[in-house]
Amino acid sequence: MTSVPEQRLARRQQLQRAVLGGIGGLLLAFLSVPVLGLIAGTSWADFRAGLAHPLVWPALRLSLLTTLVSLFVTVALGTPLSWTLALSERRWARAAETLVQLPIVIPPAVAGIAMLLAFGRRGMLAGWLYPAGWSVTFTTSAVVLAQIFVSAPFFVQAAVSAFRRVEPSLLIVARTLGASPWRVFLRVALPLAAPGLAAGAMLSWARALGEFGATLMFAGNLEGRTQTLPLAIYTALEADLRVAQALSIVLMAVAVALLLGVRVALGSAPSRAASSSRAAALPAGER
Repeated sequence: MTSVPEQRLARRQQLQRAVLGGIGGLLLAFLSVPVLGLIAGTSWADFRAGLAHPLVWPALRLSLLTTLVSLFVTVALGTPLSWTLALSERRWARAAETLVQLPIVIPPAVAGIAMLLAFGRRGMLAGWLYPAGWSVTFTTSAVVLAQIFVSAPFFVQAAVSAFRRVEPSLLIVARTLGASPWRVFLRVALPLAAPGLAAGAMLSWARALGEFGATLMFAGNLEGRTQTLPLAIYTALEADLRVAQALSIVLMAVAVALLLGVRVALGSAPSRAASSSRAAALPAGER
């Protein structure tokens, strides 16, 4: 049986939680209202009419194609980089990690201008990249490059954190048993860090799908060639609101699916790491 002072303390704590929850609910409501407004303001007939517009499917196909290519490049190059940064304690590694994170805080328009000055026809690398005068700007390849630039930091950041959460003792045991560094990376580090890598890949993919500013500045807004879903929304908003609403709902649905995937991947990380740790601790004959 609780005493009177304990009951008063419990009531005071409940009141404090209620007050703080009410204050935080204001932000939750502010974030929820635009999403609800988008859904409630679009009827099923308007949604179907918007999807039937000829602007929609070329932009959707281009977005899926370019984001899948950019995701593949990001994962293929970002995973070894993340493993290297996670293992190293030197100053160059910290500087490299800061440089990788820089595109997250750079405004998209600035990122587009920076890519133009680096990879454009008259950019810093033009003489080396384009001896025949051709330029990657305003092509589908430019869309992929812009998406990699803005989305890769999200994957690398998540992958570095995932590799740092791998129990160092498991890596040491694998090395003492004769495994090469390459085998330790493939057979121990990658499986243990897989949920974090998957979450980072989904975040990176979501960022690439929503990329607008850098793509517009570096690749342009050419229908069927560089016009991705966000650019199609921007174009449709000037002519047909129904198309813009339909495309916005499609993008939001994809974002929600990716967000749920991230939560599932991160939720499975502790249990997978624990089971792997227990398996590594068992004698070879008991596994």
